[in-house]
Amino acid sequence: MPSMTSSSVPLILLVPLILGSMMVASAANLNQDFDITWGDGRANIVNNGELLTLSLDKTSGSGFQSKNEYLFGKIDMQLKLVPGNSAGTVTAYYLSSKGSTWDEIDFEFLGNLSGNPYILHTNVFSQGKGNREQQFYLWFDPTADFHTYSILWNPQRIIFSVDGTPIREFKNLESKGVPFPKNQPMRIYSSLWNADDWATRGGLIKTDWTQAPFTASYRNFNANACVWTSGASSCGSNSPSSTSSNNAWLSQELDSASQQRLQWAQKNYMIYNYCSDTKRFPQGLPTECTTS
Repeated sequence: MPSMTSSSVPLILLVPLILGSMMVASAANLNQDFDITWGDGRANIVNNGELLTLSLDKTSGSGFQSKNEYLFGKIDMQLKLVPGNSAGTVTAYYLSSKGSTWDEIDFEFLGNLSGNPYILHTNVFSQGKGNREQQFYLWFDPTADFHTYSILWNPQRIIFSVDGTPIREFKNLESKGVPFPKNQPMRIYSSLWNADDWATRGGLIKTDWTQAPFTASYRNFNANACVWTSGASSCGSNSPSSTSSNNAWLSQELDSASQQRLQWAQKNYMIYNYCSDTKRFPQGLPTECTTS
């Protein structure tokens, strides 16, 4: 990928699976995979479907969503974030289901004053419960070029990665009573919006509208995923003869090299971890924080 850094490592040791066929969506044309959902002309797919842009001004932000719903997948998107003084803005890129007990897997990019780093905010909701925030600085300027942000979601774990480097793993600990997103299909959503009541330094820094419009850009979407259609998954187990390496993400886990990269990212770039916030959880940390 054009934006891969020299520090990137292969995310996963691939292990073949005996599973049925699945849909592999590789979007040479973003029009095939996404619908602009709001923004009154502030979101656009251009360059023959190769580039999607979201814009924000004082009147409105903008957003899009995937045409497909997914139940597990390895999903990549390259983003270039709002440059310059982006304080008060949030670029959200996430998977989410519907309803009051929804599941959700979040990347949110919190803007900042020129010269100050973006904050990458991650969260996992299961059955309507979130409060699992981890936040990071990035080891590059995310506004200068495109970088790849990935979500690996399989029945065993969720892994967040940046340019192939894992930054967070959320394991399936249902055996310990922790709900895990596994039954509700989710769409991909993204939006650029004004959140200057909380996004930058807790709302102390407001959006400078003289810098508008603010624009974020997207390209090179790829989803190796189980598509949910009419109550059925494209990853049925009816065709074991179709086994291939494309299926491997359904059982992927972090190998030793990737675990080292995860530790490197968390040691050097994590700035908030709910699992360390004893003041927030005076009755005890959440179960997943105390279970290996």
